[in-house]
Amino acid sequence: MKFLLVEDNQELAHAISSRMQLDGHVVEHASNLKDATAFVETGEYDLILLDIMLPDGDGRSFLKTHRASDLDTPVIVLTARSQISDRIGSLDLGADDYVTKPFDHAELAARCRAVLRRRAGKSQTIIRSGGVEFDPVAGSMAVQGQPVTLRNRELRLLELLINAPGQIFSKQKLSDRLFSYDDDVSENAIEVYIARLRKHLDPSDLKITTLRGLGYRLDNDA
Repeated sequence: MKFLLVEDNQELAHAISSRMQLDGHVVEHASNLKDATAFVETGEYDLILLDIMLPDGDGRSFLKTHRASDLDTPVIVLTARSQISDRIGSLDLGADDYVTKPFDHAELAARCRAVLRRRAGKSQTIIRSGGVEFDPVAGSMAVQGQPVTLRNRELRLLELLINAPGQIFSKQKLSDRLFSYDDDVSENAIEVYIARLRKHLDPSDLKITTLRGLGYRLDNDA
């Protein structure tokens, strides 16, 4: 999945990004509200991790604007403020959860998973379809009961497609979700990952259909 991290502490931002990337997520980093606003205006994210005290303002103003614009991307607030009133205020503005600094990175990762599950309306993360069993949290996949090893971006590509069966994804949209702005992406990168995933899915009833000029769609042939 693709996360936006809004945090001005560079050391902490690096630590959070590294942990999330180990879990296979793509992380964009903004160190101030101006950059964060630019990111959400031009990109699409599955989750926003938002610090409150930023160099150019209060992160809660960003949250308020974000919710007023009808964008429903889940937001987890990162705050050094431990007062209950501060936490309640963030939740009332539309935050989905909050984590008080300092925090354990494993806890933050768990809270991210919980928020994403709630937003998807799921109590479990495991998805079963067409002979495929996929656990995006564990990063595991089985086809017809046989474990399959996927690379991180193959996992995230499958996650995008299997969560929206029948939906068409253009190459640009897939690229935006799988890579960060800093990644050096070749023109055929998406084709390479599609080909790899197709090979893994071959024994199942799930097929990736190419729609010329439009993109790709996951179909269930069962």
